[in-house]
Amino acid sequence: MRERSDVRPRAGWMVMGKRGIPWALEVSRVLAVFFSLLPSASLQCKINKCSSEYLASPLHAGPKKDTCTALRVYYSCVVRTARSCRGDLSYHATQHGIEDLMNQHNCSKDGPTSQPRARTPLPPPPPPPVLTDSQERSDGPEVCHYERSLPRNTAPPNYTHCGFFGDPHLRTFGDEFQTCKVEGAWPLIHNKFLSVQVTNSPVLPGSLATATSKLTIIFKNFQECVEQKTYHAETDELPAAFADGSRNGGDPNGVSTLRVVEKVPGQHVEIQARYIGTTIVVRQVGRYLTFAIRMPEEVVNSVEEGDNQDLYLCLHGCPANQRIDFRSVRTRAGEAHSTGRPRSSSGTQGFTFKSAKAKCKERLPVEDLYFQSCVFDLLSSGDINFTMAAYYAFEDVKMLHSNSKRYHIFEKDALSGATREGKNVLLVFLLNVLAVLLWTECCTIHL
Repeated sequence: MRERSDVRPRAGWMVMGKRGIPWALEVSRVLAVFFSLLPSASLQCKINKCSSEYLASPLHAGPKKDTCTALRVYYSCVVRTARSCRGDLSYHATQHGIEDLMNQHNCSKDGPTSQPRARTPLPPPPPPPVLTDSQERSDGPEVCHYERSLPRNTAPPNYTHCGFFGDPHLRTFGDEFQTCKVEGAWPLIHNKFLSVQVTNSPVLPGSLATATSKLTIIFKNFQECVEQKTYHAETDELPAAFADGSRNGGDPNGVSTLRVVEKVPGQHVEIQARYIGTTIVVRQVGRYLTFAIRMPEEVVNSVEEGDNQDLYLCLHGCPANQRIDFRSVRTRAGEAHSTGRPRSSSGTQGFTFKSAKAKCKERLPVEDLYFQSCVFDLLSSGDINFTMAAYYAFEDVKMLHSNSKRYHIFEKDALSGATREGKNVLLVFLLNVLAVLLWTECCTIHL
């Protein structure tokens, strides 16, 4: 007769040798999930947290060494909940279950422990950082990267911005804001490194309102960095390449130092000229083009010998005889609106002063000079696309201007700038008169 073995009664699972180990593991997982759903466990007893961490650990299904480590961590977590979980069914069942599993795997309660790592997918790698000109990796020489080419221990370069958009409106490198006539071809920039010229056409037959229909940019040959390249755009033709069909400054170093990047086909192109620290944005909005540039001050002032730069709009603004005081247009429109009289302008096409302000307010909530230029363009042309031209011009300012405090320009800023300019002209005139008087006095004394 077989002798009955004396088994001490205890709570837990009874298993038959090694064949019972997988079964016990599955039961422990099921019970851990089941007990985690019990309301009593979720209110005070935090045993479900220990069970969740154990199930999420990749160690419990791994080699014996890892399994023992996971069980020790599991057991330690359960012991820490003894005070709040005493008398809780899930707590006692889980504790005895862990002890059985440790016996089956010959795991001691003393040994190394490490917090089980949650079985979660690895996060995607972070995107590569946006590198500045000085950090851009390239095989080209340092002279072909503007910031790298600067002497060490020098102050960082001061970047300036010029924009040209709409009817047209000009923001100079000195942050002056002007509205101009400038019909025909006009130079915006001309220095040792590049030239920019725009051609402005009437918006409507017989109208004084003009807008940019053509744009030409010439990047001059510079040392071993770039070959001479020409970019030409006009209405309904905003290419993603230079005039010769290439998209960069040529071999061997121009590939990384000068390139054309198409942002939105037919609507938005960006030209990056790293050898002069310059970024140019060209857009087509409606039927007309807009232009914006970010350029170091040193490059702006790199004047060709014998060139006085007087006619370059981005540097000195529009000539006095080409400027338009849009405040008078706004005043006349306001008077016409208040009296109910129709405006004499043939290009307004239904926009009143009030409706133009409302339309511009949708995109430009701050009533700065970009907002005012939008209102002016709607009143003078009636083309609703000029609303988006002013909006994108301001978006380019936020991207290209180095001083966030100077994004907005208000009418009082423009008036103060005009006042300073008038005072400077008056001062020069008075000095000239004084010089003539002194010269005349000296000649009289000499005689």
